[in-house]
Amino acid sequence: MNRLFVVNKPIFKSSNGYMGYVKRKYQTKKVGFSGTLDPFATGCLIVATGQYPKLFQYLKKTPKAYSATLWLGANSQSLDIENVDSIQEVPEFSINAIYQALESLRGELSYYPPKFSAKKVGGRRAYDLAREGKEVALKKITSTIFDIHLVRYNHPFVHFEAVVSEGTYIRSLGAIIADKLGVDATLSSLRRDYEGAFHFEDEKALDPLNYLNIPQNIYRGDEEYMELGKKLSIEQFDTQEEGVYWVELERFFSIIEIIDGEVKYKLNRVEKFKGAI
Repeated sequence: MNRLFVVNKPIFKSSNGYMGYVKRKYQTKKVGFSGTLDPFATGCLIVATGQYPKLFQYLKKTPKAYSATLWLGANSQSLDIENVDSIQEVPEFSINAIYQALESLRGELSYYPPKFSAKKVGGRRAYDLAREGKEVALKKITSTIFDIHLVRYNHPFVHFEAVVSEGTYIRSLGAIIADKLGVDATLSSLRRDYEGAFHFEDEKALDPLNYLNIPQNIYRGDEEYMELGKKLSIEQFDTQEEGVYWVELERFFSIIEIIDGEVKYKLNRVEKFKGAI
């Protein structure tokens, strides 16, 4: 079964662990997801079964939008409520101070990912090293903060929303805001509202051709050539410029790349969407 859809991941479930529920519900063994959510985070998680997980890299998945709550005065090595080790009372801030701390994050931002993250260090996940008490040396990454704004401030909780590029760590944004305010803080809640063109709609089955982030090309050759995976000629395509394209045929669709005057298959004979499942 080929199916592309969005689940609403519940709190305190790992993204990978939640796939067990998906496999049982849809009676399938082959399930993949895109864009890991932390166990304490909830919300939009793109899921696919059958052939469709291979399409993840070609989907419209950015920007991503999050709703978060920052708990001022709480300290956690993982920057979330799973590992809170101390709580201190901190003075209430002016709305203007909170606003300025948030606004300062707009644009390109370079920062260190959380030590408790899935980043690999020497072939191992950073969170495994951190849990063992080992030193985690992560390199800075750069994200784009397209929008960030204050929703409300109920001391000691700062509720904010952010629209960001792929790969942004909202826990790190919370830590940067805390540093600017001069206090300890950790995220007490985090929800992903949407990923690019994807948002939660009761796990409705989606047509992947409506969500591809690459242009369409038209193939004028014999459909059987593509169905059998035979070598294709660039002259058989309407668009002959270099790039990655999707091509729709009667029974299936394919993703091809034109490079150095040649046509190469990226994905071939992917089953087309057959309506709601």
